[in-house]
Amino acid sequence: MICVGGIGIYQEEGKEAVVMHLGDCVNIPAGVKHWHGATQNHWFSHLAIAVPGEDASNEWFEEVSEEDYLAAQPLSE
Repeated sequence: MICVGGIGIYQEEGKEAVVMHLGDCVNIPAGVKHWHGATQNHWFSHLAIAVPGEDASNEWFEEVSEEDYLAAQPLSE
């Protein structure tokens, strides 16, 4: 996933959130549960590139709780 504008957050299950700015990239291996979205005070635009593979699929998980979303906010943007 590549940030193409705004300020975003990416977080894998059980790990610290990562703040994304223009040009930042994250590699998300198949099967890794994660969420991503805009920070509380900014918009976020991204490109996601999926590579087909055997026994790999895109799976949507539950909505991120407000508690988890707010806990992931950067101290300064």
